Amino acid sequence: MEQTLVVIHVRFANDGSVREIGECPSGTNPQDWFNALSRHSANGYESLSGGRGIFRLEPAVIEQVKAAVLSLAT
Repeated sequence: MEQTLVVIHVRFANDGSVREIGECPSGTNPQDWFNALSRHSANGYESLSGGRGIFRLEPAVIEQVKAAVLSLAT
């Protein structure tokens, strides 16, 4: 059985804060989205060179994290 994963790209500023991140829910700070994904993605993150990184996560996990982040915002 083949597992489908979504790749979320992250770009960091020189100070280590998140500058850009994919799949970020509307109205959510990129750093907060990165923190939420980090808390819910055991081994799904890989750092890359040049101030970049990627999350490889199942679509269901991303939806769960989005729901959790959006429920905190309301």
